[in-house]
Amino acid sequence: MKKGIIGGIVGGIIIFLWQFLSWTALDLHRAAQQYTPKQDSILSYLNSQFSEDGSYFLPNCPPGTSHEEMEKTMKAGEGKPWAQVSYHKSMDISMTPSIIRALVVDILIGWLLCWILLQIQPLTLGKVFTVTLVAGIIVFLNAPYTMHIWYKTADVKAHLIDAVASWGLCGIWLGVWLRKREA
Repeated sequence: MKKGIIGGIVGGIIIFLWQFLSWTALDLHRAAQQYTPKQDSILSYLNSQFSEDGSYFLPNCPPGTSHEEMEKTMKAGEGKPWAQVSYHKSMDISMTPSIIRALVVDILIGWLLCWILLQIQPLTLGKVFTVTLVAGIIVFLNAPYTMHIWYKTADVKAHLIDAVASWGLCGIWLGVWLRKREA
C-alpha cells in the first residue's frame, strides 16, 4: 500500500511537472493560443453578443431544431468558416486553485495507475513502462485526439508529445520504484 501511495504521489508530480513545462517553458501549446492584434475589438464584440459564460459552436442550430433543418444548416455551412468560442464574462487570473486541483488530480491518476500496476505479477521495468505508456496513449486518444477528429485542434501534436513524455517519464520512475520496493 505504502509503495503505491508514494509511487502515485511522485508519479503524479512527474506528470504535473511535465504539464507545467509543456505549457510554459517549452511552449508546446502555442498553436492553440495564438495572438491576434484584433483581440480587443473581438472581445468587445463578443461581450456585446453573449450574456453568459459558455462554449459555442458556430454555425449551429437552436435546441429543438428538427434533424432535417440541422442537416440543411450544416450543408449550407460546408466550405465556409466555422468557429468554436469559449466565452467568459470575467477573467480570473488566480492560478493557485487551478494548480492545486491539477496537482491533486495528477496524484490521483498516479495512485490509480500504481494500483493497476501492483496487480501485475511479476513486475518488471519493461511491463511497468509499457503499461504506463499505454495508459498515456489511451488518455491521449480518448480526449485530445478524439476532440481533434471533430474540431481540428491546433495543438494535437503537443498533446501527443505530452502523453508520451509525461507518461513515459512516470513509467520509468514507477518501474524503478515499484521494482526496488518489491525486492
